[in-house]
Amino acid sequence: MIKPLADMAVEVLKTADGREKTALSHAHAAAWRAARADGAVPVIGTATPPDRPARPDSPALLEPRDVPQRKPGSPEGRLALLHAVAHIELNAVDLHWDIIARFSDTPLPIGFYDDWVKAADEESKHFNLMCDRLEAHGSWYGALPAHAGMWRAAEDTATDLMGRLAVVPMVLEARGLDVTPNMIEVFKRAGDKDTVAALNVIYAEEVHHVSYGSRWFHFLCGRNDMDPAPLFHALVRRYFHGPLKPPFNEEKRAESGIPPDFYWPLAEKR
Repeated sequence: MIKPLADMAVEVLKTADGREKTALSHAHAAAWRAARADGAVPVIGTATPPDRPARPDSPALLEPRDVPQRKPGSPEGRLALLHAVAHIELNAVDLHWDIIARFSDTPLPIGFYDDWVKAADEESKHFNLMCDRLEAHGSWYGALPAHAGMWRAAEDTATDLMGRLAVVPMVLEARGLDVTPNMIEVFKRAGDKDTVAALNVIYAEEVHHVSYGSRWFHFLCGRNDMDPAPLFHALVRRYFHGPLKPPFNEEKRAESGIPPDFYWPLAEKR
């Protein structure tokens, strides 16, 4: 019998080093999968996650306006891009374990936990892929400053599961679907086939993560007899700071279960 899932989630959240955090994330996800493959319904338990996950001493975390901007066409700019993606992926690992622990007192189907364990496992792989690419180019995660606001969405939605689903997978991760194709083109032009391959893995799997958010958001709307689109608009306006930015990857958003009438009304005015 494996330990309660909420306890496993807190263990990941309290691990500071990125490689150690993702190794533990992989181990817990593997234990969960093995238990589920045997037909078990493991104990979810309840736990109190930390307000903020443990983090390594570097990178230095800066306000968004203070993070240096580098042109992606230069080698330095491409390294900065890889570093930014690694930072996003590490935060995503914690976000997916946090949703398990923070809302463990909410009755939910076992499929909810299957989805977010899988997402956390894949985000762990994504972080390591980006670290591998940084190291292949003579750099490492922590070599550059990073965005200090990545955990703000978790703090803002710490008591609102539907708000968390709306803002994290359905806004922030959906934004990744919009911008990743251009990133892939940057590295194609640079002839960096290994980074292109890594980003293609991330791009394909992020579609699933967005779809998990949409699936469980709609599930909770149905449970509570709520109209999904107006509620989504209200939650995003409450918890997300600023309008959504087109252009949108409408094909991948649709594949993830997010129709245009969800995001276009929230878009910035052109």
